Amino acid sequence: MTPQEIHDYKLKWLPGHTVRLHSDLDWKGKDWCRKQLERHQWSFTSWTYNYEHTFHFEDIRAAQNFAMEMKPYSNQERI
Repeated sequence: MTPQEIHDYKLKWLPGHTVRLHSDLDWKGKDWCRKQLERHQWSFTSWTYNYEHTFHFEDIRAAQNFAMEMKPYSNQERI
């Protein structure tokens, strides 16, 4: 997919399933997403709250897997 196609595709499912993560660990979340998912399956929004970034996922299973992997660093109880 071209960058424009990825952008247009994401507009159809955003905000999707969200997981919040501490802002110091955005690199850890991005690294996980890059290794586990295709670029059109996730998105990232920075500074959604104090010391917090939000990851958006098209598929709930991806969001749940991400939340389980990041649980020690997550600011959220459950999805």
